[in-house]
Amino acid sequence: MTAKPPTKAVIYCRVSTTRQATEGHGLDSQETRCRMFAEANKFEVIGVYHDDASGSLIKRPAMTDMLKFLSRQKESVVVIIDDISRLARSIETHITLRAKLAGVGAVLASPSIKFGQDSDSQFFEHLMAIVAEHGRNKNGEQVKSRMLARMMNGYWTFNCPTGYEFKKLPEHGKILVKQEPHASTVKEVYEGFAAGRFTSIIEVLRFLQNHPTWPTRLKSAITSESVKDLLTRPHYAGVIHYPNWGLNYIKGKHEPIISFEVFQAVQDRLKAKAQAPARANISDHFALRGFVDCGCCGKPMSSCLSKGRYDYYPYYLCHNKACEAYGKSVRKEVIEGEFEELLQTLHPTKPLFDLAAEVFKDVWNSRVKQAKSHIQHFETELKKLHDKAEMFLERIVEADSEILIKTYEDKIKSIEAEKVILREKIANHGRPQRSFDETFRTAMEFLQNPYKLWVSGLFSDKRAVLKLAFASNLSYVRNEGFRTANLATPFKFIKDLVGKTTEIKEMVEPRGVEPLTS
Repeated sequence: MTAKPPTKAVIYCRVSTTRQATEGHGLDSQETRCRMFAEANKFEVIGVYHDDASGSLIKRPAMTDMLKFLSRQKESVVVIIDDISRLARSIETHITLRAKLAGVGAVLASPSIKFGQDSDSQFFEHLMAIVAEHGRNKNGEQVKSRMLARMMNGYWTFNCPTGYEFKKLPEHGKILVKQEPHASTVKEVYEGFAAGRFTSIIEVLRFLQNHPTWPTRLKSAITSESVKDLLTRPHYAGVIHYPNWGLNYIKGKHEPIISFEVFQAVQDRLKAKAQAPARANISDHFALRGFVDCGCCGKPMSSCLSKGRYDYYPYYLCHNKACEAYGKSVRKEVIEGEFEELLQTLHPTKPLFDLAAEVFKDVWNSRVKQAKSHIQHFETELKKLHDKAEMFLERIVEADSEILIKTYEDKIKSIEAEKVILREKIANHGRPQRSFDETFRTAMEFLQNPYKLWVSGLFSDKRAVLKLAFASNLSYVRNEGFRTANLATPFKFIKDLVGKTTEIKEMVEPRGVEPLTS
């Protein structure tokens, strides 16, 4: 008995990307052709499925739904595709999907090719599937070739990093341009990490999570890995670097957000051990934790919330069992109150501050003049690096050991990075990007009154004060107070000015609150 031919059909359409699905008309035109084919062959269309996925994939949302639907049908159903490449663009994927369709009793049909069960039809079908795969591979090669050529010319062609956006400009075409306010945030993160304001990836993570302008969609998904990725993107320094394609530190056409020197400083700090890593249990309750040592044993003081009858109460204490002060706590309001007293002694009078500002400005101008004389030295060093790179290239040609070749290639990458820094120095030396007032306005405001930043209310600002005002941890003795503080260089300089002038002696000695010794 001959099986009854199918009378019902579903239509399957596919494009490669979501953009093609939303901006193009590929799915619509495919569906129209398939409907015309169904009408001509008197098939009743009972379902339409659209996918926007690569033709090399087997698992696709719409394909999965269609197979489930077909498995529930009591009679055979025709699956209409516009072209064999719409089903798959890989011979392996094509054979797998054909088997899955046969497994649910479906029959494949198309206005472009006739599917049959005889050997000739199957040979032609497989041949066309191979042609479709070759087309996909060829397209991939052409796209890669165009992307490679464009990146060699200084244009980034992959996903746009946070802080930039793609914009079409007449003289460049599609190019990265700064996107504010995110570009300024990226700059703040890089320069802060390079300078030691952020001492670990975790601190950067917390800063971004609490930053008012950082995109909400990124805050919700931010991780240590995503922060590390942010801190290792060379295109922020205005260069194109993609070792997978043999591209090493090519000068980009886009405007940099940071200098390459800052980028390298960040990479060096990422490779080194953090000096003061952020701890997972540091909370807003204890701004001094990790920055105050026990005056008896020199170990960092710990902190805790002690449960009382009605509430929890914050304390600092030494947790070193070998210390005579072990377990003896100091109320948070006491130690932080004494610290605020100490911090307020770093407030210089206006005449002293103005004198310090003038000295800093003289040093700035002297360094600018000195920098101009360094350009010739940098040009000589750049030529030496160029010759060195050429030497390693010649060695690569002569080498027959994979290990040696890899070593020489790494050396060349390192040299190329050094060349970028030198070119940057030659271009910018003696020509500050901003004036002294613009560059040091915020720093001078902090130097004038660090206590003002401490009482701003932000935990991150308090931690910044500790790192910027003091060169090392403070030492605290219970019932006595803070030992003499080791001030950061700018505050030491102002302190020295007090001793060198007879007219200005109004900056309080930053000795803490311990009794003076004779």
